[in-house]
Amino acid sequence: MSDGSDGSGGVRAEGLRERKRRQTRQAVSDAAVALFLERGFDAVSVAEVAAAAEVSKPTLFRYFPAKEDLVLHRFADHEGEAARVVAGRPGGVSPLAALERHFIEALDRRDPVTGLCDAPEVLAFHRLVYGTPSLVARLYAFQGRSERALAEALGGGVPARLAAGQIVAVLRILAEENWRRIAAGESADRVRPDAGATARLAFARLATGIDADRK
Repeated sequence: MSDGSDGSGGVRAEGLRERKRRQTRQAVSDAAVALFLERGFDAVSVAEVAAAAEVSKPTLFRYFPAKEDLVLHRFADHEGEAARVVAGRPGGVSPLAALERHFIEALDRRDPVTGLCDAPEVLAFHRLVYGTPSLVARLYAFQGRSERALAEALGGGVPARLAAGQIVAVLRILAEENWRRIAAGESADRVRPDAGATARLAFARLATGIDADRK
């Protein structure tokens, strides 16, 4: 049986090229974020980023079509994450139960996407993102794509779109509240109990309806 190699190192070479692309992409992004943190997103030009990363502007734009992507590509791994959780959940587990478990586990890992991370470099990065209107607007576009992917994973149609919109909004608000407290000076360990309790309340309300606890 063939191992997929052409006998000349073609597969290995392709892997090396892809790794080189990832390394270049990361180096360009790191150079950009360092400049943005030092001087502000709007005060740094794409040409300056290219010079700092020692690449040409055309090369930079091949990796990052827009200036905002230099920062927000770090969220790319999370785009569609909710949809993947729903699609890959075990049998007998509801979509909401799978998403709640996934979020609670992310809190325990102090995953920056939950807002519950007080590492200095993460705090600086979040201040950059949430303090720059164009980055916030672009982040909402990421969330919109995640919402559409989740709606498809939930079966499509208007009911699935309504559910996906509510779920993505809840995840965003939970992360923003955690980040607000961390940014105000609280530690992640101090916020964690409340973050978990609030997440469970939020998912319970998604499951039963907002008015259920008022009856």
